[in-house]
Amino acid sequence: MTTQETEEIQAELAAALPHEMFCFQCEQTAGGTGCRWHQGVCGKHATTSNLEDELTGYLVAYARCVHDAGVASPCAHASLPMVEGLFCCITNVCFDDDAVHALIASIRERIDHVSARHGLDAADYPAYDMGLVWNADEDVRSLKSLLLFGLQGMAAYAYHAAMLGARSQAVDGFFFRALYGLSATDDRQALLDLVLECGRVNLECMAMLDEANTSTYGDPVPTTVDLAVEPGPFIVVTGHDLRDLEQILEQTDGRGVNVYTHGEMLPAHAYPRLKEHPQLKGNFGTAWQNQQREFRDIPAPIVWTTNCLMPPKDSYADRVFTTEVVAYPGCTHIDADGGGRKDFTPVIERAIELGGYPERHGMTGVNGGTQVTCGFGRKTVLDNAGAIVQAVKDGAIGHFFLVGGCDGAKPGRNYYTRFVEETPADSVVLTLACGKYRFNDLDLGEVAGLPRILDMGQCNDAYGAIQVALALAEAFGCSVNELPLSFVLSWYEQKAVCVLLTLLALGVEDIYLGPDLPAFVSPNVLGILQERFGIRGITTPEADMAEMLA
Repeated sequence: MTTQETEEIQAELAAALPHEMFCFQCEQTAGGTGCRWHQGVCGKHATTSNLEDELTGYLVAYARCVHDAGVASPCAHASLPMVEGLFCCITNVCFDDDAVHALIASIRERIDHVSARHGLDAADYPAYDMGLVWNADEDVRSLKSLLLFGLQGMAAYAYHAAMLGARSQAVDGFFFRALYGLSATDDRQALLDLVLECGRVNLECMAMLDEANTSTYGDPVPTTVDLAVEPGPFIVVTGHDLRDLEQILEQTDGRGVNVYTHGEMLPAHAYPRLKEHPQLKGNFGTAWQNQQREFRDIPAPIVWTTNCLMPPKDSYADRVFTTEVVAYPGCTHIDADGGGRKDFTPVIERAIELGGYPERHGMTGVNGGTQVTCGFGRKTVLDNAGAIVQAVKDGAIGHFFLVGGCDGAKPGRNYYTRFVEETPADSVVLTLACGKYRFNDLDLGEVAGLPRILDMGQCNDAYGAIQVALALAEAFGCSVNELPLSFVLSWYEQKAVCVLLTLLALGVEDIYLGPDLPAFVSPNVLGILQERFGIRGITTPEADMAEMLA
C-alpha cells in the first residue's frame, strides 16, 4: 500500500469518526469533569453536542441582535424560538442532528428578520463562539455555566406553560437579556447578579406554569396509583407535558387503549380533569434512568414529551415516539398543526397492533411497593396548614424534610432512600420530581393524620413547596431558615439547576446537595455559595440527619 493510499484511508476514517466534544452540564459527566471524546455519558454523539453548542451560539447572537435593535420586550412569536432552542439543549432531550439544524435555521431566520426590520446587518450576528465560555477563566466559566444551564431549565417550564397559552413578557425578556449578558461581560459580580436573577425569574416562570396547569386541569388531589398494567393495548407517556398527555387521552377515549404514565408524568393522575378519562390507569415503571431495562420488549408504544430520553435499545426502538423538541434518529416524531393539535393516531394504531400484555402484568417500585400516592400539591397541603401548624405546636410533628430533585444512574443515589428511611417517626417528608422514585413506594405510616411522605408533583412543583414553606414561616412568625425544615436535594440536569437558583435567590440556606457537586462550579464560586447560603454536599444519611436535627 502506498503512502498516498494510506493517507487517503486515514482521512476517510478521520472524517467518519465523531469529532471531539466538551460537555459538563449533567451530574453524571465523565470522570466528574466533562465528556470530551466522541460520545457523552448520556449517549449523545459529539456531532450532536457540538451542533447544540452552535445552536446556543446562535441564540446568543439572536439576543445580541435584539439588544442592538432596542427591542425591550420581544413578542411571544419572537420568543418561542428562543425558548425551544434553549429547551432543545437540555440533557436527554434531542439526539437528532436534523432537528438541531432545523432549530438553527429558525433562529437564523429570526436574526435576519430583526436585522432587516431595524436596519442592522445580519452578517454582524454570527453564532457566538461557545469556546469563549468553556475556555474562559474558571470562575467566569462557572458563573456563565450556572446562568446558561439555569436558563435552559427555565425554558422547559416556559415551553410547557406556552403549550397551555400562558406567557410572561418578564420571563421571555429575561432569556434575551441574560444571554446578551453572558456574551457582553466577564465581570464576576455582574454575572453572579444575573445568576441569582435567573433564580428569581424562574420562580415567576414556575408560578406561571402552576397557574396554567391548575386552571386547566384543576388542583391536584391525593391519589393512589397502581403500578401494575392491565391486559390489553396500552400506551406509556413519559416526560412533563400535561397537554400532550391530555391530547392522547382525548384521542384514546372509547378506543379500548389504556394509558400509563412514566417518570415525571406520574403526578398527572392527581389532576381532576385528567382523572375524568377512565383509560388513564396507572404508572409504568420507575425513574427515567431505568427505562432501557423496564422498556425491554414492552408490547406497547412509548411517547416522550420532554427530556428523559435515553438511546432506545433494539428491543423497543421500533415503538418509540417523540414530540415537542425531543427527537432521536429513526424514531417517529409527532408534530403539531398550526393550532397546536397533535395527531397521535400512529401511536394508537401501534398500541392496538402490539396488543399489550395478555394478562395483568405486575410491576413494583424500587423498594417492592405495588402502589404509590401522589397529589399532595400546594392547595392540598395549605388546606391542612392549620392542623399542621397545631401539630408542630403540640409536638406531634418535629421536623420537615424536603427530599427531592432528579434521579440518575450514578452510584451513590441510594443515599436518598436510606436518608428517608432514617427520618424520625414524627417527621414529614415532602418530595417532588423523579428523585422521589428512590423511596416513594415506602410505607412510612402517618403523622398527625397525614402520610409521612407527601408527593408534591413534578420538579416545577418546587413552586408549591416554596409556597408551603413561606406559609408555614408566616404562621410561625419566622423566616423559612428558622423553620424545622431541611432541604436535601439531588440533581442531574438543568431543571434542577434552575430550581436550586430559585431557592438561593429566595435566601434559603443550608441546602444539602448531591450525589456530587456540579463539575461546572469552580472552587471560588462554590466558596461564595457556601459562605452566603451554606450550601454543602451530602455525606452520609446518619451524619447529615444528626446535623439537621441538632
